[in-house]
Amino acid sequence: MSRVLLVDDDDELSSMLGDYVELEGFAVERAGDGESALARLSGGQVDIVVLDVMMPGMSGIEVLRRLRTFSGVPVLMLTARGDDIDCVLALELGADDYVQKPCTPRELVARLKAILRRMSPAQRVAGATDDALMVGALVVWPQRRVAEYGHTVLALTSSEYGLIEALARHAGNVVSKNDLSLMALGRPMGPYDRNIDVHISAIRQKLSPLTGGRPLIQTVRGVGYQLVRE
Repeated sequence: MSRVLLVDDDDELSSMLGDYVELEGFAVERAGDGESALARLSGGQVDIVVLDVMMPGMSGIEVLRRLRTFSGVPVLMLTARGDDIDCVLALELGADDYVQKPCTPRELVARLKAILRRMSPAQRVAGATDDALMVGALVVWPQRRVAEYGHTVLALTSSEYGLIEALARHAGNVVSKNDLSLMALGRPMGPYDRNIDVHISAIRQKLSPLTGGRPLIQTVRGVGYQLVRE
């Protein structure tokens, strides 16, 4: 049973979402503010976090920023509909995905399950093996969900790792953004969806100190991205 920490100051919404998530087989804990959420998360034993952006006191963005200094637990953000700045910022800080409020409990559960499937070796896309994927100095181990470049392990979020693996499996070929979203995030792209672009940007930043500025991931305008073979 996966353990979910639901962080939202709206008690009514939190209760409604929590009840539905529990019916879907999750164990749910709730926190009404950022401080109590961080205190709970510092003790571990949480599989995924649902974190609201708009909270009084410490915002969800600040909670995420602090969380990423000590934990890589997957985070699904709840953002205001149409607030692209918060969505992009959350992804840049290491959120795995976001849902725009108001959202249906069914959509929330679907996103949670998609993230957790990516975390479980037994449930990943067919074809993953114990064998490493090697593309030049990049080495990816699908079963361990670990990637390294030039013998340096990359500090990747779950979504970032999924993209690296998908690109490595199709190295030398252009992969569309929608296909990357299906393979790495477990869902098709939505209208005005910037998830893939932001995650790719974050990966590039983590690679750039190691590659000497060489663009390992190239943008093919209007199509998608390509991991080049060195």
